[in-house]
Amino acid sequence: MDANRDYGIAPPRFQLPDATHVGAIRLQVSDVERSIAYYTQLLGFTPGERDRHSVRLHVGGAREHLIELQERPGTTPVPQRGLLGLYHFAILLPSRADLGRFVKHVVAAGVQFGAADHLVSEATYLWDPDNLGIEVYADRPRESWHTNGRELMMTTERLDVDAVIGAGGGEPWSGMPAGTTMGHMHLSVGDLAAARSFYHEALGLEQVVWSYPGALFMSAGGYHHHLGTNTWARGARAATDADARLLEWELRLPTDESVAEALESLKGSGYTPNGSVIADPWGTRLRVKAPIYC
Repeated sequence: MDANRDYGIAPPRFQLPDATHVGAIRLQVSDVERSIAYYTQLLGFTPGERDRHSVRLHVGGAREHLIELQERPGTTPVPQRGLLGLYHFAILLPSRADLGRFVKHVVAAGVQFGAADHLVSEATYLWDPDNLGIEVYADRPRESWHTNGRELMMTTERLDVDAVIGAGGGEPWSGMPAGTTMGHMHLSVGDLAAARSFYHEALGLEQVVWSYPGALFMSAGGYHHHLGTNTWARGARAATDADARLLEWELRLPTDESVAEALESLKGSGYTPNGSVIADPWGTRLRVKAPIYC
């Protein structure tokens, strides 16, 4: 852990490098054309490589995609009570002004959304045609974050939607702006102790927020969270091939050597990766990989 950082709990053995971040995700949907319309027209992604049953979604002219949609006809939408697996994926916009333009666009479209102020960030929440959860958010400056002892302070308060829209300066939303990334993943899990064992002790994420009711937030490099886990879907079953679901998500590490170290740490903790892919205790697949350089 950075000696100058006064919060967080480091993992007991291997620790993921500070430059670790979330990469692309792959989702199973029931109707790829319907989903393309949602992700391009409302969210503002640009479709790239595609075939009859799948498409990759990019931010503007970015070389690498952020989301891959894979169609499985007959897929069942996520039930209202939720499933173990994806809670939401979180799209991080470069600025509050970008978030303001997005919120104004969503309001004008008449789309239902949730909103929250988490102290470290301001966030909106939406659900795609298969009821897969989506967060679109902007971070507050890291120097404005606060701690309570070694724990970063996060909460859920009412978002000042008018102030956020005002930050957009009256400019129209023109799609996901350059610099948009996959900020974090949030998963529904069956047990926080098991999630801590897998993602913190074995994989090497730091614990950052652990007093939030029913949730545990973990990260690399002092970020507020690259991964959230929660047990709010009490009694829910794990997502299956018949459900709309998260098929896989990526954690990008800075070097091939750090990827190898992370996989060895997982093996040393009793987990068995399949190449660079590992399933958590509830079957959610994570791919650990290094960046692709031109």
